[in-house]
Amino acid sequence: MAEAKQLGLELSIDEQTGQGRYSNLVVVTHSASEFVLDFASMLPALPKAKVQSRIIMTPEHAKRLMMTLQDNITRYESAMGKIEVHMQPASDDVVAMGFNVGEA
Repeated sequence: MAEAKQLGLELSIDEQTGQGRYSNLVVVTHSASEFVLDFASMLPALPKAKVQSRIIMTPEHAKRLMMTLQDNITRYESAMGKIEVHMQPASDDVVAMGFNVGEA
């Protein structure tokens, strides 16, 4: 929220939205005009994941999101240390954040 204030943007959030939703899986699909991010939670040993939230954005905003995440990860790692990413076996690719389905 501090960054939003630096931009002169005031954000409001209701209590339920402020609680947030947990996600350990995101499925990304795209078309020529939009990116769709389905944030889901998946429990071990269960074959089904439940979508918690779907975000639809333009390709330009998807790229801005990527750049903002990269900037924040760089700052986080400078303060907290490198984030280790452990690759999962090929059969478990769907569990890894960032699983890309491709064209919508």
